[in-house]
Amino acid sequence: MLILLPPSEGKTPADAGSAVDWPSLSFPALNSYRAKVLEALGTVSAHEDALALLGVGASLKGDVERNTRLHAEPAAPAHQIYSGVLYDALGYRSLTPAQRRKADDSVLVISALWGALRFADRVPAYRLSMGTSLPDVGRLASFWKPQLSVALTAATSGQLLVDCRSSTYAAAWAPPAERTVAVNVFTEVDGVRKVVSHFAKHTRGELARHLLVRRGSAPRTPVQLLKAAREKWDAELVDGSARKAHALNIILPI
Repeated sequence: MLILLPPSEGKTPADAGSAVDWPSLSFPALNSYRAKVLEALGTVSAHEDALALLGVGASLKGDVERNTRLHAEPAAPAHQIYSGVLYDALGYRSLTPAQRRKADDSVLVISALWGALRFADRVPAYRLSMGTSLPDVGRLASFWKPQLSVALTAATSGQLLVDCRSSTYAAAWAPPAERTVAVNVFTEVDGVRKVVSHFAKHTRGELARHLLVRRGSAPRTPVQLLKAAREKWDAELVDGSARKAHALNIILPI
């Protein structure tokens, strides 16, 4: 089983430490593409209209300035850099050592800057969304799609993929539909379902944690994933097709 996560919008910078060690990153075949994105990001972030070009507000000026010196910024494990609703719900710090090892092996973060990372990969905090378009790179989801298809196909072969990504990050890589389950979260009132964005992030983080801490073997099929989810939630499985992933729908009480 592999759990696919988006990065958090907000990131917690490392207080100190060495800069990113490129050869140590997972999926080293992506390094030349990572370097290209990083260079383009640094150029855009140094522009007088950087905030507008990156689609962020004035409160994030410091984050954008940090983008210009990422080669030298202190790096920390991805699970420490990424923060926010989903990652708070996953709660890496409160996992046992064995559960942390499982998380390091089982979680893949799809990143606008790094392409794909594992939790133990050390990176600096940065500000960049997958929906952004950069000079000489283009729209990042389109840029990464062929690279991730090559890099991740072998690494994920034969494993159930629990897809907790948002649609923006899902656009960067479409794993094999027959062994992928997209996680959706709804509320339901009088038979009418509504998508809940904030609680969707939280619930996906809770699901990731549940899969990491529960006893027994990890789910290997969509049906086994459904059984695991029903240990905590009202859930249903919608079968996929040759082109469309299965869907695990979690319905939250009001």
